[in-house]
Amino acid sequence: MRQSLHIVEQCLDRLRPGPVMVADKKIAWPAQLAVGPDGLGNSLDHIRKIMGESMEALIHHFKLVTEGFRVPTGQVYAAVESARGELGVHLVSDGGTRPYRVHFRDPSFTNLQSMAAMCEGGQVADVIVAVASIDPVMGGVDR
Repeated sequence: MRQSLHIVEQCLDRLRPGPVMVADKKIAWPAQLAVGPDGLGNSLDHIRKIMGESMEALIHHFKLVTEGFRVPTGQVYAAVESARGELGVHLVSDGGTRPYRVHFRDPSFTNLQSMAAMCEGGQVADVIVAVASIDPVMGGVDR
């Protein structure tokens, strides 16, 4: 815990002061965005403010929420070290507002490949213990 707190303190020391949102209004949510009482949508005060500013601000907000923003054409792979191993995402964009293809590499699927080696020479009852030792998330394994 002490080492984790030390890492967090190092990160906070290196964080530059100021806003952390993108300044481009075409792709950034409004900084004054407030969540409504249901926890799902914008608060009524925020909607009234947008409607009171201008019709263009309301149209822009509506388009940003419903359409999203255009992502350049290309592909990217990003990985994060999760509790069960590497969780990877491969994303392909055709230049539209929605991804052309998205593939998640779940660590539990890869971890289950070791089951044959773990159970070799054992008994059927040992399979349960071997699966439990990996602790897979079967929802990520089922494709």
